[in-house]
Amino acid sequence: MKVLKVSPHIYKLEDWFLLKISAWIVKVDDGVYIVDTGMPFMGKRILKEAEKLGKLKGVLLTHGHSDHVGGLKKIVELRKVPVYAHKNDIKHMEGKEPFPGRKKAEFLVQPGLVQPLEELNDGTLKKIEDLTPIHTPGHSPGHVVYYHEKDRVLIGGDLFMSKKGQLKRPIAMFTANMEEAVESAGIVKELKPKVVSICHGCDVEEPHKQIDKYLAQFSLNYNIF
Repeated sequence: MKVLKVSPHIYKLEDWFLLKISAWIVKVDDGVYIVDTGMPFMGKRILKEAEKLGKLKGVLLTHGHSDHVGGLKKIVELRKVPVYAHKNDIKHMEGKEPFPGRKKAEFLVQPGLVQPLEELNDGTLKKIEDLTPIHTPGHSPGHVVYYHEKDRVLIGGDLFMSKKGQLKRPIAMFTANMEEAVESAGIVKELKPKVVSICHGCDVEEPHKQIDKYLAQFSLNYNIF
């Protein structure tokens, strides 16, 4: 497993299973959070790397696909910490319904283990210390990104892929609604992060400088604008 320092408070952990799979560790004043847990074989190592930096306070998920929740079982066996995801993905990861576009339900987490991210009165998601969760549906119904304002880093999950420093669409065969996923990418234009950190690719610096091109290129195919 490769450990990369993305910014003063954020570390990215990379491993390979057919393609690059990543998780993140976020330092806060009195501990750390894990964001995503990769595949099952990654869980114990992710926890070990996290606890080098501080006491684990919780696990945050960008979404409920198997390559993002696979290591969760091992982590919560070893540490009793809260786990959060967007409410729209919980029924799918618990196996109550298939993810959109898939034929079979997947029993990925124990029912009741994952709690919904807290919503404010206006429907936005409540901050978790230094991280702001933002609902970016499309890849999955409850996909979220986490923005670290101090470091200006957007932990992007599967909002994007990347190639040679360029933003690319998420993998089509695993994306529930590509039109919605492309539209959700507009959050980069609004936030103007210094870095967007990508699960299945290399991180992209100053992504807002190419987001207009990204939206124009892919929105034409999906009639968003």
